[in-house]
Amino acid sequence: MNTGVVEAPLGAVPDLAGLEPVEKIKRRWPMILGGGLTLLMILSLGRELFGSGLAGLTRNLPGNPLFYLTFLVYYLGPPTFDYVIFRRLWRIPLDGMAALHKKRISNEVLLGYSGEAYFYAWARQRTRMVAAPFGAVKDVMILSAIAGNAVTLAVMAIALPLCIELLTPTYQNYAYGSVAIIIAMSLPFLIFSKRVFSLPARMLGWVFGIHCVRIVAGSILIALAWHFAMPAVPIGVWLLMAAGRLLVWRLPLVPNKELAFSFIAGIVIGEGQALSELMALIAGLTLLCHIALIGGFSIQALLAKIRG
Repeated sequence: MNTGVVEAPLGAVPDLAGLEPVEKIKRRWPMILGGGLTLLMILSLGRELFGSGLAGLTRNLPGNPLFYLTFLVYYLGPPTFDYVIFRRLWRIPLDGMAALHKKRISNEVLLGYSGEAYFYAWARQRTRMVAAPFGAVKDVMILSAIAGNAVTLAVMAIALPLCIELLTPTYQNYAYGSVAIIIAMSLPFLIFSKRVFSLPARMLGWVFGIHCVRIVAGSILIALAWHFAMPAVPIGVWLLMAAGRLLVWRLPLVPNKELAFSFIAGIVIGEGQALSELMALIAGLTLLCHIALIGGFSIQALLAKIRG
């Protein structure tokens, strides 16, 4: 037996070196996911712009500057309320607004809740700021849906007795069936709340309240924007239309929500075509804002990378 050869200790054998690329991928997956979703957002925004987006922008533009100011506040509302929530949860810096805007844009132009995946990836890249972001992102997402359902049910309790006769029997059945579905969708989260949610009960109540304020404020702002664009219609009617819009967009069984809302608006204000054109204009302006923000954020990220 050759005793001149000394075997290396087992711990000294570098047999794990081949796993280094895998570890790098694990560390970089939030950046890869975030970059991929950003690219998909850019492609989807470009497709929508050259599809129906430009058609909305060719409508007659309102001359009242208050319309554009109100629209801007309305547009900035959802990410701002999200920032208020995550500022308290995680103490995120002001540049977190960029991630929250991307979250909102991703949800609107890509698949629903893809923005939560993007924001989760953004938070994972900042583990010093927050150790376990999944629970908070999940709780805020669920509470947003529950708040939307709660506000919709409250509006329906007020509006249905007043305007149920305006609906055809088919849409009445859709409305009642949708109420049952909304309640059924919300009850499991409330019954099993201790297993579903990870945040403390007091914090859950605060987040739920912020979401409710966001939804109500958004409805009031869009009503004001409509009023400034079409001042001949009283603001009270526009507030009723905003409530109807909230109902139609949240009800799960209503087919062709755009057509249903235009039908209701045409009965109430008698200017369904004008409102449809106004909604197309607002959709076009929203798309334009999305493109401007995504372009600005991309340029900012590129400049930061060059300087770094």
